[in-house]
Formats: sequence, C-alpha cells, structure tokens
Amino acid sequence: MARRHRLLVLPLLLLAFVVGREAHAVETLSLGTVAPKQSIWGKVFSVWETAIQKKSDGKLELKVYFNGQQGDDGTMIGKLKAGQLDGAAVSSIGLAQIHKPVLALQMPGVFRTWEAFDKARESVRGDFEKAFAKEGFLVGFGDLGRLRAFTKGVVIRRPSDLKGRKVLSFRNDVVGPTLFQVVPGASIVQLSATEVLPALRTKSLDVLSAPALAAEQLQWTPLLDHMGADSNVMAMGGLVWSKKRIDALPGDLRTILLDTGLVAQAALRKRIREEDDKSFERLKEKMTVVQLSEDDKRAWKDVFTKVIERLKQGTFEPALVDKLLGMAG
Repeated sequence: MARRHRLLVLPLLLLAFVVGREAHAVETLSLGTVAPKQSIWGKVFSVWETAIQKKSDGKLELKVYFNGQQGDDGTMIGKLKAGQLDGAAVSSIGLAQIHKPVLALQMPGVFRTWEAFDKARESVRGDFEKAFAKEGFLVGFGDLGRLRAFTKGVVIRRPSDLKGRKVLSFRNDVVGPTLFQVVPGASIVQLSATEVLPALRTKSLDVLSAPALAAEQLQWTPLLDHMGADSNVMAMGGLVWSKKRIDALPGDLRTILLDTGLVAQAALRKRIREEDDKSFERLKEKMTVVQLSEDDKRAWKDVFTKVIERLKQGTFEPALVDKLLGMAG
C-alpha cells in the first residue's frame, strides 16, 4: 500500500512542479546594439530593462547585448530575419536593410535643422511603418546626432580635398558611394561601425563622417584630430523588433514592452540631441575645428545637388525625393 501511495504521489508532485513553472514562466526578449553599455544609449536601455521587469512583475525580461556582441547592423538584421534575435537598435543603414527608402532622409545637404528633419520624418513615418510591417517588423525611429566630418592629419574643406584620401564608406550604405561617384579620386574603405576603431588604429582611414557623440562614445575621437564645424545630415537610427515575436507575447506583456519603449524612445531623442551638442563643444577644445568659407560651401552644395539627382534617378522614388526636398525648402 505504501509503495502504491508513493507511485500515485510522484506524478502529482511532478505535475505540480510543471504547473508551477508555467505559472511563473518568464518571457525573455533579446536586443542587440553596437552601443557600449556605458554610452547614453546603453544607460537608457539599462533603465528600460529594469522598468520592463518591474512593471511585468518579472514575467517579461529584456536582455540587451551591448558593444556589438550580436554583430554589426547587417548581421543583427540577418539574425532578426532568421529568428535568432528579437530586436536590434541600428543606424539608418541597418534600417535600410529592411526598407531602403529610409535612407532618403539621409541625403546630404537636405536637412540642416532638427525641426525640419522632424517634420519630414513624421510625414513619411506612417508609410515607412507599413513597409516594415509588411516585411515582418515593428520599427521605432530615433536619432544619432548631427553628421560631421572627422579626419586624421588632413584638412578637408572642399570636395577636391578628398582626392587620394582613405575615406570611410559604411558597408551597405547607398548614399556615400553615390557621393564618391560624383567626387572621384578618394580611396574608399568600406567598413561596418564595429570595424572603424581597428582601422583608425592601423591608420587605414583618413576621413570619416559621424555624429560627435557617436564618435566620442565609440572611442574614435582620440585617434582623430580635425572636426568639421558644419553638419549636412541629421543622422538617424531606429529600434526594430520581429513582429512575429512581439505579436506572440501575451497582451499585457506586449503593452508593457511597447509603452515603456515609447518612454525610452522619447528619453533617448531628447538626450541624444543635447549630448551630441555637448560632445561637439567638448571636442572643440581637443581638436582643430575646420570652418568652411562661402566658396567651400557652394562647392559642396554643387556636389550634394548632383548626388541627390543621381539618387532620384536610380535609388529612391522621385516622388519621395521631391516630397522631402519640398519639406526642406
């Protein structure tokens, strides 16, 4: 009898254990980024991790992989498509791996203020979100800062100054290569963001463009000595989620993720713009700031006009380019 009792109790204990585990099951979402954990992006993501866990009573966890642990933008987008990663914080070039027209917002010389850029981005946001959803993704747009020219040992004032220089062109970009078609003579070095620091250390790069904040927090600036005063692009990025993965979450957890995500996105937008300006001011004390003359600016404007025309002819829909140009005035 005692033996039969034990045989009956054992399955009940196992059932209780399994039910107990299911009752306390934790949904874990993985998010990749090339940003360092101690960067502005990293700090906001860390707060977001804590907020999600607290608001969900531990039922939902966000695991952020910093410092490019999940690879560069292209690799992370590939992992998202393969179901190996749930989300990724990427640059506009990463976003373009899903929907290329996003890069139309990064055409050079079009937007010179955040106000104009915000208005233009908002005008196309709905269409872009639908395009991402069609590909199986949810997207939230963010900022990286004002794009500026940085160099090591050389001064770039006019397009002709790029001749013979080792110039960075981010891998999978379509805007940069078009510019170098208009301004021939540069030695193009195609890299991802995670490959820039080693290239600077080995002196494989002379020229690159990046927001001051990003260049500073990715530790590129100690290896550079000149910085442009002008900015011709408001650099953007975004947070991309696998729609299938997010839709599979219980409704309450999905709401927590999306609501806290909007808060994190708003916090990042405000902080990034402020900190990018502060970073520029800090770097002015350490670097030689290159000021362009009116003739220099006209030379660049001529180049940018040709670049935009080429992008309009074969890369982006003419209607999209015209719309953005119209909004920029």
